[in-house]
Amino acid sequence: MRKIIQTDQAPAAIGPYVQAIDTGTSLHLSGQLPINMATNDIPDNIEEQTKHSLKNIRAIVEAAGYDFSDIIHCTIYLTDMADFSAVNEVYGQAFPEGAYPTRSCIAVREIPKGARVEIEALAKKDH
Repeated sequence: MRKIIQTDQAPAAIGPYVQAIDTGTSLHLSGQLPINMATNDIPDNIEEQTKHSLKNIRAIVEAAGYDFSDIIHCTIYLTDMADFSAVNEVYGQAFPEGAYPTRSCIAVREIPKGARVEIEALAKKDH
């Protein structure tokens, strides 16, 4: 089974890709930009950007019938590693302590729309 997941509660894809694909046991999310869905803008500070990327991930995960706690891996892309600590602070609050997913953090030159952070995720259901 391969099901495309789309929700208007998270930013639409800005290229030839989908928000997520549900395989039936795992959910593969495309990278989420920190777009504030209420204003359609990207906040200036890294803390707010991180919050909005995670909020958009949560919306997609829930639209697919998964729970945020089903996330088993995240990849974070940053345009400036000086933001690493601030991102960790916000990211750490999004998950229950002791239930963090695995994670990678990669420095990149640019992120679309001038964002400073983009986060992609993988969720898995236990059956």
